[in-house]
Amino acid sequence: MNESRRDFLKKSGCALGMAAIATQMHHLGAMSALAQRSISRQGSLLSGADEGYKALVLVFFAGGNDGNNMVIPIHNDASVSNYAAYSAARNTQGLAIPQASLLPISVPAIGGLSYGLHPSLGPVSGQPNNGIYGLWALGKLAVVSNVGTLVRPLTKAQYQNASYQKPSQLFSHSDQIAQSQTAVANTESFTGWGGRLSDRMTPLQPPAPNDPLIPMITSIAGSQLFTSGQTTLPMAIADSGTSLANVLNPAGFTNTGGAARKVSFDQLRGYDWDSNYIRAASDVTNLALQANNALQSTSEVTVSFPNTSIGRQLKQAARIIKERADLRVQRQIFFCQVGGFDTHSNQLNTQSNLLTQFSQGVRAFYDEMGVQGVSDNVTLFTMSDFARTLNPAGSGATVGTDHAWGNHMFVIGGSVQGGNFYGMPTANGTPFPTLTIGAAGPDDTDSNSTARGRWIPTTSVEQYASILAKWYGLPQDAPTLASVFPNIGNFDTASGALNFLL
Repeated sequence: MNESRRDFLKKSGCALGMAAIATQMHHLGAMSALAQRSISRQGSLLSGADEGYKALVLVFFAGGNDGNNMVIPIHNDASVSNYAAYSAARNTQGLAIPQASLLPISVPAIGGLSYGLHPSLGPVSGQPNNGIYGLWALGKLAVVSNVGTLVRPLTKAQYQNASYQKPSQLFSHSDQIAQSQTAVANTESFTGWGGRLSDRMTPLQPPAPNDPLIPMITSIAGSQLFTSGQTTLPMAIADSGTSLANVLNPAGFTNTGGAARKVSFDQLRGYDWDSNYIRAASDVTNLALQANNALQSTSEVTVSFPNTSIGRQLKQAARIIKERADLRVQRQIFFCQVGGFDTHSNQLNTQSNLLTQFSQGVRAFYDEMGVQGVSDNVTLFTMSDFARTLNPAGSGATVGTDHAWGNHMFVIGGSVQGGNFYGMPTANGTPFPTLTIGAAGPDDTDSNSTARGRWIPTTSVEQYASILAKWYGLPQDAPTLASVFPNIGNFDTASGALNFLL
């Protein structure tokens, strides 16, 4: 039975595997891509952005990483949170990390007091590098402290006032993941801040005939809300277990009659261009095929990456960055993810293993950026659903933690003003919260007997992300900022407390 032209196009389109590049076809992503490229061809609609290459790389800690065991005070100064306060809250149940095991760092922003990083962030026996700890002394690693979802700045008294606006569905995984990835905490959003940043920045890419061969934003961890925009068409590809030559390689044309089928398909994609939808779909497919051709001959990265999930994701990002010239890209955003941080039990072993994988993979990525000569052009940063309670859940071998709020984030790269803490001041005047639970704890959400040590964030996701976006080249006029970060007007964006990027 003869196929209709419509059926042929449907089947051939599926065979091309365009889910790899068109992950949002369900809301007319192809039409968005056409609009996006049309904007590009009108010339730059924005001004003031650096024309050199830059990339942002997000590593998302899915499940809610326990920042309280990742960055720990080890000083004895009683004026701010010290190791004694940390130990008193966690040692009885067996969750406190011994002081001598921590990797010491000195923090100028807090009077030079000493803090410690989790021991898994340093050298690990049998691993290929010395982890991210060594980047602190090099000034390439910064901590942004007590970051979380907010609608506007919030004190403890305001939090406890039922009428004061707070993020919706606090302490819920799905809601806090969404709010972290969208930077919108007061309503549901169907676009991520990475996608909206791409929306605004894509017009700055070179105009035709030098259109980028791939979208500005790429996920190496499946479809993600963070990558979704209004006009942005994100790309989703496999990790380095799949070669670049195969990540966009058309499927379905190697069987009997495949060559003839491919010729016919190429011809048919030139028809019906008076239909915007068909033109957009053809445009996406053509770009994917051009990108696939460009990726057939590539050179491998130099640095050895660990064979872990995050190691493979970062290796694939490094491969794409290395091909930036052939792919004709000037700006890129990558989404990578480490899962498993929902540590209600067995936290010590689980978090230790996950942080080792993160640290080793990120250090390999940082070193590879150095080999490529783009360390100053690539900034890696972390985010998570939320932190976890200072007060443990359970004890002994099963000890864990529950869902909390304000958390510590890492920023790594050649343009990072590292070796310091950043963030809006907490109640003690520093970016680091007071580790006191209940009524006496000025940064804890609760004052009653059920208080667990959930820190009210002082730096919002919007503030944190807007500094990254500014470095990336986003113009700083109020309308443009608000188009990416709708609630940014509620927060201080001029404070030097957040100048963690050059």
